[in-house]
Amino acid sequence: MPEEKKSRYTPAQNKATQKYIRENLEEIKFRVKKGEKARYKKAAEKAGMSMAKFFLTAADAKIESDKLE
Repeated sequence: MPEEKKSRYTPAQNKATQKYIRENLEEIKFRVKKGEKARYKKAAEKAGMSMAKFFLTAADAKIESDKLE
């Protein structure tokens, strides 16, 4: 029987993280057509970014280039 992995993330750390998220962050969700997620994920990996960072970077670049702010 394989050994269970022990989490190095304590309940206190989880509570602090959840509090930080509630107080400091907002969430944006959107949908894409089937198959597109893999395309975006691959592009993000090639750029050395998470998908979230990839989309934020792209959105920021669009705002900057179109002078939307």
